[in-house]
Amino acid sequence: MKTHMKATMGKMAALGILALGTTMGHAQLVTVPTVLVGNPGNFSANATNASSWGDNYGYGAVGQEYRIGTYEVTNSEYVTFLNAVDPDGTNTRSLYSANMNSNARGGIAFNSGAAAGSKYAVKTNMGNKPVNYVSWFDAARFSNWLQNGATAVASTETGAYTLNGATTGIIYKNVGAQWWIPSEDEWVKSASYDPDTGSYWLYPTQSNTAPTVATANATGDILNPGANVANYNSGADWNSKNGNVTTVGSAGSLSDSFYGTYDQGGNVWEWNDAVFFSSDRGLRGGSWDVFDIGLQSSNRNNYGDPAFENVDVGFRVASVPEPSTAGLVLLVGAGWLLWRRRKVTL
Repeated sequence: MKTHMKATMGKMAALGILALGTTMGHAQLVTVPTVLVGNPGNFSANATNASSWGDNYGYGAVGQEYRIGTYEVTNSEYVTFLNAVDPDGTNTRSLYSANMNSNARGGIAFNSGAAAGSKYAVKTNMGNKPVNYVSWFDAARFSNWLQNGATAVASTETGAYTLNGATTGIIYKNVGAQWWIPSEDEWVKSASYDPDTGSYWLYPTQSNTAPTVATANATGDILNPGANVANYNSGADWNSKNGNVTTVGSAGSLSDSFYGTYDQGGNVWEWNDAVFFSSDRGLRGGSWDVFDIGLQSSNRNNYGDPAFENVDVGFRVASVPEPSTAGLVLLVGAGWLLWRRRKVTL
């Protein structure tokens, strides 16, 4: 009996997930891998639990569970987004930068003569590299698109952020957001917190020692994966470049954070929701072309205009925890009862 009930609940939960993955009959086009960041109510970094941080304390405390991208958003994911929201290639919202094509470290080409819905394409060997040349506003619109179902008709202008065409200024996350750009505390916790010890690592590779500089093979995979490896200091030479972006996660599981995120140190700087000087947004984690200090979790002296785009700037997204099995059963059950009621009244 218990086995039968468990199997039934599993099927109903799967149906609930399927229902959440579509919007009014339109298929979800992108599924962003995420990890759960638990241990809510943790203390922020301080002189006791992050002694290696120097005096730059006060970040990392988060009062609730959340999920965050396992990897930085990739060129493949962003191409799908572009072709969905800008099928004709008009680029009304400036979601695409020509530098993505012209710069060898960019990963997305544009072909005005291609059919609608396929004008944007991933460049060779760049699909699993982090997207770059993206602004905070691009990241916010990608978050809205995910929140609205990541479909061919999903809006970029409302949802997690109410943008309505905005390309300047400071826009705050809406209450009830389901996908968003991580807050600074969320970003720091997922990168550096260790709940087993209640302390913070200096580097997001579970280490207080500077990582080994990554090298790369001819297709941009990290060539020396292992413990405490990161793509920084222009060590990943490939595609005829002295330093370049590398395949997300290719440093391997011995170089992830406690919660299982990859590349929060190096590869590309990542936008967060911190506000500096009432006009700029925060950037964390360093990139392929910085020294190790840029990777340190104590380093928060990096920020930019939210419209800023550069070869070493990308992002990852955060989201609410997945509904529990019980919640999904209730969701599916409510839908079944509504269907039954409608069927009876027809």
